Amino acid sequence: MNLYIRRETSKLLKRVSAETTTEIILLGENWKYLLGGLVCQYIHGLAARGVHYIHRPGPVLQDVGFYLLPELGPDKAYLSETLFSFVFLSFFLWTFHPFILKTKKIYTVLLWCRVLAFLVASQILRILTFYSTQLPGPNYHCREGSKLATLPPPKSILEVFLIFPRGVLYGCGDLIFSSHMIFTLVFVRSYQIYGTQRFIKQLAWLLAIVQSFLIVASRKHYTVDVVVAWYTVNLVVFFVDKKLPELPDRTNVGVSTLLPLSTKDTKTKDENHKLINGNTGDSADRRSRTQVNGKILEEGNAVQINASMNGGA
Repeated sequence: MNLYIRRETSKLLKRVSAETTTEIILLGENWKYLLGGLVCQYIHGLAARGVHYIHRPGPVLQDVGFYLLPELGPDKAYLSETLFSFVFLSFFLWTFHPFILKTKKIYTVLLWCRVLAFLVASQILRILTFYSTQLPGPNYHCREGSKLATLPPPKSILEVFLIFPRGVLYGCGDLIFSSHMIFTLVFVRSYQIYGTQRFIKQLAWLLAIVQSFLIVASRKHYTVDVVVAWYTVNLVVFFVDKKLPELPDRTNVGVSTLLPLSTKDTKTKDENHKLINGNTGDSADRRSRTQVNGKILEEGNAVQINASMNGGA
């Protein structure tokens, strides 16, 4: 038993070491994408913090979801945050499974480049939306009479840029559309594309639906905030995924690891692939080839040989 444990531990350590080396190489080539995505997350937080300064509390708007779903109350508002934390942590841990498991379909660095692209595109649309029209927040700390509903003018520039933790936990005004649903749907869609377990895919969609109901029942968002998130995020993921190249197959070691964002890079890859297969990039030069005595002959040479063979006969 001890020998078996030592053997398996040794295999696991070698697997982790090899995967770490590979991911470090990918990180060195794609760190700009990751850094840019993380910076955009902070900018999104600043935007949400900024709209809180111009938020004006008022009567809660009429909402179909508020009529249909019972109000959980402040003491049970943690339910939606708990489910969101579970989804977030589960997806985060899953993206690192290539370091441990033998079956690998993704590269962790490249997957996060793609996920951040989905998030950033969705968050840009969200910022434009909630700055266009400010709705009175339905959350308890955003209603009339709450001291947190409005923010006094900042006393220093540091107060504006310091968004943690108060700006994250007690924000108001950044309603359409739900940021929690952006993260949830991006994670679910990403696993739907790159995950392998069918049961987990179905469970993930179920959790996304439950998350939607809990957000409305907790009065953290209006129903419109959740509904808009559902079709906007799915459309964003669909179109952005079409623009980005497919993630490289883990079975092909020599595949380029960069994420080309222009057609020029894709065209160069196609030309290189054609050259490797013995074809030039010019379509006019694609002539049929004939194999004679183990040699590949072009069309003109094949005609001459056939004529000679017929004459000799």
